[in-house]
Amino acid sequence: MIGFHLLRNRKGCTRYYRVDVAYNLFGEYSVLREWGLRGRPGAGTGNRHVTWFSNLRDACLAAETWQKRAMRRGYDRLIND
Repeated sequence: MIGFHLLRNRKGCTRYYRVDVAYNLFGEYSVLREWGLRGRPGAGTGNRHVTWFSNLRDACLAAETWQKRAMRRGYDRLIND
């Protein structure tokens, strides 16, 4: 599995953005994106979206695109992944 986690801290509110690329039993690649609040009651109720790809190259390109978009919105890459 390939993945990365991003964090953004503004006005005392920490948000997370996570992207994971994984291979499934059906020979497809999935890209899971998950985002939401971190460190608050109910924080585990973030949003999730799964997109399916037929090859690893397309899945990785999509994951990289979503990472770049998140970083433009102020998220920083989490070093201690």
